[in-house]
Amino acid sequence: MPKVKTHSGAKKRFHMTKNGKVKRAHAYKSHILNKKSTKRKRGLRKAGYADKTNVAAIKILVPYK
Repeated sequence: MPKVKTHSGAKKRFHMTKNGKVKRAHAYKSHILNKKSTKRKRGLRKAGYADKTNVAAIKILVPYK
């Protein structure tokens, strides 16, 4: 079997945990930060996990992570 290509965009955005969960960063943290509260921005710093409905698709995009 030939090797499967990893999706370049996905490899930069997602990381796998040891238990097979998909870790991701929060959106809305890059610009127009004046109107967002400090509390909201602080919450966006923390990592989140991908929803279970998307995990299978993400694992296909990053097969070797």
